[in-house]
Amino acid sequence: MPHALVVDDEADAAEMVAELIAGEGLTVATAGSLREARRQLALQEPDIVLLDLMLPDGSGMQLFEDGSGLSNTEVVLMTGHASLETSIQALRLGAADYLVKPINIKQLTGVLSRLIKPSVLVAEASNLFDELEAEGHFGLLWGRSGKMRSVYEQILRVSATAVTVLITGESGCGKEVVAGTVHDLSRRRSEPFLAVNCGAISPHLIESELFGHEKGSFTGADRQHVGIFERASGGTLFLDEITEMPLDLQVKLLRVLETNSFMRVGSTQAVMADLRIIAATNRPLAEAVQSGKLREDLLYRLNVFPIHLPPLRERLEDVPLIAQHFLDEVCRREGQTKRYDPQALARLSTYHWPGNVRELRNIVHRAYVMAPDEIITDECLPQADEPTTVASGAPLLHIQLGTPLAEAERQIILRTLDHLGRHKEHTAATLGISLKTLYNRLKEYATVPDRIKDEGQEQG
Repeated sequence: MPHALVVDDEADAAEMVAELIAGEGLTVATAGSLREARRQLALQEPDIVLLDLMLPDGSGMQLFEDGSGLSNTEVVLMTGHASLETSIQALRLGAADYLVKPINIKQLTGVLSRLIKPSVLVAEASNLFDELEAEGHFGLLWGRSGKMRSVYEQILRVSATAVTVLITGESGCGKEVVAGTVHDLSRRRSEPFLAVNCGAISPHLIESELFGHEKGSFTGADRQHVGIFERASGGTLFLDEITEMPLDLQVKLLRVLETNSFMRVGSTQAVMADLRIIAATNRPLAEAVQSGKLREDLLYRLNVFPIHLPPLRERLEDVPLIAQHFLDEVCRREGQTKRYDPQALARLSTYHWPGNVRELRNIVHRAYVMAPDEIITDECLPQADEPTTVASGAPLLHIQLGTPLAEAERQIILRTLDHLGRHKEHTAATLGISLKTLYNRLKEYATVPDRIKDEGQEQG
């Protein structure tokens, strides 16, 4: 039977938590000081410790620092309020989660249901790195380059905790795959993983989609709607393109992160939010704040643990491995085996890949279709005059040094769109962004005067 230790100098609070834990089928001991906690740890190694850091004879942090037998014990901090500092402290100490006092039974039950010994997580990590050496992948992420190994280490570091993660990187790098990997390695793995593209939902509907609404709360609300936050309860919610979320809703998301609760549209009843938030953006963070696309206070609350994904051009040594993975996938699906000609594989390994891994996948699938037999030759790959690559005859766009990144991005998108005859799908493929992202940018630019011709930029 799993064993728990509650360390809290408030005797009544400790006994109440102990009773709740016992009701979930665990044996429980309590301690009101560091000295008593050390004695209990020596008597029986607990599976989980619920730890208040403010104790009469010192800080609970000392239990981490003096090697008091917590190496194979899940630690959950108990705090008077949820804050950014609490999240950072939990991460730094290696705590798996934290609970806000007074302890909510639903949140406590959720923590206990996710109980996994650290030794199990360590064994899983070892197996993943064995697979990386043998097969070249870390879960669903492919590549053995140094930059990707650094990403894998960060994923392992944060997945064992409950802190918020912010993933940055260019479009097509695989930010959702990283978010899914964090979830799969976390203690929430048996609960839902839901992904939401904040730029793909109408600004008028996004609050209802996220938080739900009550019947009659607005015209057309003929029944209660359970939002994504409730459907992801116990699991992980991935908010992609967070900078596309309306600013007024960013304020409400900030409150959810601070209070661990939200309200459906049209309701005055708070709902506990027992879920982990992972957000992502392809915009530079400083530029997003400066341009008013992301609230600075929300950035600080989301950016507890940042993970930056390198573009594919910075890890070209991974291209052959990833290209073979995509080819194996399509071969299995189509039932016919094909392979690369060395010259074709060499060209894939030297291309700039503006669309990153997403563009590589698309080109591999296209090459499979184009190959008349089992060999994918150089001729099966897109040529210089095709819209999936940067056309050699395209006019050059000179952007002055010091131009804000958002303005440079705007000029590149609009000029590429014009060069490709206003064909949006080709433009998105050429730039390596999703069609959804392109439409979002064009909608944004429609409210800004077109300054390109007036700026007198030289073309060559």
